[in-house]
Amino acid sequence: MVRFFSDLNYSIIIVGAKRRAAAAGFQRLRSTSPSTPSVLSSPHAQRPSRVHAAALPPPSDPGKKTLFLDLDETLIHSQTDPVPSRYDFTVRPVICGQAITFYVCKRPGVDDFLRAAAEAFEVVIFTAGLEQYASLVLDRLDPAGALIAHRLYRGACRDDGDGRLVKDLSATGRALSCAIIVDDNPNAYALQPENALPVAPFIDDAHDQELQKVMGFLDAAAGFDDTRDAIRYYKDLVTAN
Repeated sequence: MVRFFSDLNYSIIIVGAKRRAAAAGFQRLRSTSPSTPSVLSSPHAQRPSRVHAAALPPPSDPGKKTLFLDLDETLIHSQTDPVPSRYDFTVRPVICGQAITFYVCKRPGVDDFLRAAAEAFEVVIFTAGLEQYASLVLDRLDPAGALIAHRLYRGACRDDGDGRLVKDLSATGRALSCAIIVDDNPNAYALQPENALPVAPFIDDAHDQELQKVMGFLDAAAGFDDTRDAIRYYKDLVTAN
């Protein structure tokens, strides 16, 4: 296990330059009011909603630990203009009365990752993105609604007072000893850094293998009763090296 965790060292490195180059579309969404009416163009608009302000309903399988996943720059990258040379699909949410086209590039391995994660964990998407936009992306990543147990959008985040949005896992109704959050932004998990598995932000690297490494970590973490012990062990190895 020591050798395996050592192989994951680079996952703890957050590349500041790439974060500053985050998607123009996401930046536009961040400046939009969260009170914007919900988009009506979702192909799954009639599906029963599994959206919650913060607290989640009891887990359907209490034996599973909870995996909180960020969306933008963790599972996908999206942008508006200019049209990228490579993308997997588009979504067109209506924001403030205006339809905006987003070109979405999936992180390599995301489909297999979500399927594997859903078998072992209760998967919860926790994004600071607006529901109008993020819900359409998630409908494409999980069209049958079988992989993602719950979705938490910007309204479930806390504003720490300076405009930065924080994801408070303690408000979700899940034991912190059974929770892991995977996110490219350290500000997002500032309240529970001991529960966080950092990942490098994804932009457009077709050879990116970050999710494969995360899945390997999750397999190893399953052997720990407390997920924080697994993360602490990993971070200690990173520090030592």
